[in-house]
Amino acid sequence: MASISATPHIRAKTSTTGIMGAVILALMPATVGGVINFGPKALLLICISIASAVFFEWGFEKIAQKRSSIKDLSAVLTGLLLALNLPVSVPWWMPVIGSFVAIVVIKMLFGGLGQNFMNPALGARCFLVISFSKLMTDFSYRPGWGAADAVSGATPLMSVKNGEAFDLESMFIGNEAGTIGETSALLLIIGGMFLMIAGIITWHLTFSYLISFVIFILIFSGHGFDMSYIGAQLYGGGLMLGAFFMATDYVTRPISRKGQLIYGIFLGVMTGIFRLFGPGAEGVSYAIVIGNLIVPLIDKISVPKHFGYRKEAA
Repeated sequence: MASISATPHIRAKTSTTGIMGAVILALMPATVGGVINFGPKALLLICISIASAVFFEWGFEKIAQKRSSIKDLSAVLTGLLLALNLPVSVPWWMPVIGSFVAIVVIKMLFGGLGQNFMNPALGARCFLVISFSKLMTDFSYRPGWGAADAVSGATPLMSVKNGEAFDLESMFIGNEAGTIGETSALLLIIGGMFLMIAGIITWHLTFSYLISFVIFILIFSGHGFDMSYIGAQLYGGGLMLGAFFMATDYVTRPISRKGQLIYGIFLGVMTGIFRLFGPGAEGVSYAIVIGNLIVPLIDKISVPKHFGYRKEAA
């Protein structure tokens, strides 16, 4: 008897488990880099986040008497993405709360994988930022294994926003303050390129996101063609993590290539607005969550009509 995986069904040739496994594998460079950069507590938070996400999905399905779906690895991926979006300074219970919101509130209560209206990990991150803003913006950290003292200070992206000095090379490599998985643009790009080569994602959404963001920065930042500033905006914060791994989520992105181009442009503009005109230095999470809400509209105007389709006369 053939088995049918959870939705979505027609967006890739491989199984849901294969897709999730490939994304998890692509995140390994940034994950390992984050653990090396921030030390053993980063590894602990990642483990707690993944275990919590899997537990809440398993527990909800037991209570609701639904068939278990934890083997599709979607809960593992959600837990990993949530952890990579957390500062290493947060207490251990923070990823537990975040996983509950991501899995139970955003995913399972809406029907499970394929039915959630926004990216669970990003929705949970936004919830945590709103509910525990002080903890979620505390970027004190232990810079690597064996460090004795915590180092505190603004993220490089905040330094860029404040007109302070920044180290572009460190931002690209990842030896900086920030959330666990966002600091190394290099490692995220390596993982993202793997997904493109493997055919898990295409260039349409990611490139339209990044290019439209750069154009917005060129027009409205006041820095013109200052390549160091543009590079800092690209490498800093969660832009690479969002563009390669969050915006491209199969469930919450548009179906068609045309729709993905439109969606990417929307995300680039929204991220630029948040970063340049908002009170904070970031904006990727909010841009993608807001973008998730308009995906049905984008699909409506961008998905090609079926061959032979004709609108009925009034």
